[in-house]
Amino acid sequence: MSYAGNRQCYDADSHIMETLDWVSRFADPGIRDRLPPLQLGKAGRATEDFINAQVARVKDAVRTAEIDHDVVSGPKGWQAFGAFDGGERRRALDDLGFAKQLVFSTFSATQYLSSDDMELLYGGVRAHNRAMTEFCQADPRLVAVGQVSLVDPERARIEIEEGIKMGCGAFWIPASPAGERSLGHGDLDPIWRLLAERGVPFAFHVGPATKVFPKAYFNNGKPVPKDRLGGGENLRVKDFMTLSFPPQMALASMVFDGVFERFPALRGGVIELGAGWVAEFLRQLDLGFRSFRKSDPQLQALTLKPSEYIRRQVKFTPFHGEDVGRMIRETGVELYLFSSDYPHPEGTRDPIGHFERTLDGISADMKERFYWRNMAEMMRAA
Repeated sequence: MSYAGNRQCYDADSHIMETLDWVSRFADPGIRDRLPPLQLGKAGRATEDFINAQVARVKDAVRTAEIDHDVVSGPKGWQAFGAFDGGERRRALDDLGFAKQLVFSTFSATQYLSSDDMELLYGGVRAHNRAMTEFCQADPRLVAVGQVSLVDPERARIEIEEGIKMGCGAFWIPASPAGERSLGHGDLDPIWRLLAERGVPFAFHVGPATKVFPKAYFNNGKPVPKDRLGGGENLRVKDFMTLSFPPQMALASMVFDGVFERFPALRGGVIELGAGWVAEFLRQLDLGFRSFRKSDPQLQALTLKPSEYIRRQVKFTPFHGEDVGRMIRETGVELYLFSSDYPHPEGTRDPIGHFERTLDGISADMKERFYWRNMAEMMRAA
């Protein structure tokens, strides 16, 4: 029997662990040689050698047979079964028993997303989306999450169009201003309209745009500790405390600037940024609305309470240590999505078990919404 057993699960967060040439193999010739290498932290050459060893493992039937079963409890990262090979991921899904799985990249954005060179930035985005759709074409259960920057709205619109044609089922958009523009700026309306009309959700995800803790706070006169995974360039506890700030700012701008009012069919997900903060965020949105509506014409143009736009159009993935049952009882079941984070170690060896332990007293129908129906709604799937 699969890990999920008889439970229907749509997984709102999984990843590919990129190999060293994952982006460059799909890049146009004009930018291929200009792409910087994948940034893997301070481990450097040792990590590169490790990745290459895992690539070689795919061709070794004996070594592969050791990890191709009970994958949720098996190795994580590049060592995981299906970490970077689409055919293996198909078999990993059989073992996991998930009916759908959103697939995000992990490190590739370090090669292009922060570039000031628009040709390199959007060329990297297109290469990423080609690579992602190639990985996911192995199985219709795999949903490729494309990537796009909104710094240049017209280029962004073109890449979304191209990504949809290639097979991207969602788009990871940085939870930050689009250059000097708010996410609610009218220049971005063609992007939100396109996503709404095509039924393709946007996604905010932990990543480069979500580390906002001022560096000075890490200068406490003591050595900087390793991150929780033992590396040198990942999140630490102070970063963790502010992870929800970027999506709150992004969503607040979209609500108050009228994006969800203008595009009621637009859907989105806030992925791997926790959800324990959502209840208070909804209250703060409505409090701000009541407090400033009389003096703000933009607020007067809204026809719903701010929290109602979020409830209608946005979903959230809780962390595996959060109390989902409490969240459901406090704010309703329609807001939350199941996720495994496979093959990242943060997903744990038993993501369903972690959530189930918080769901005592939650009805079977509500559990069904959490495990798959809410993601089906976000994806406009039957």
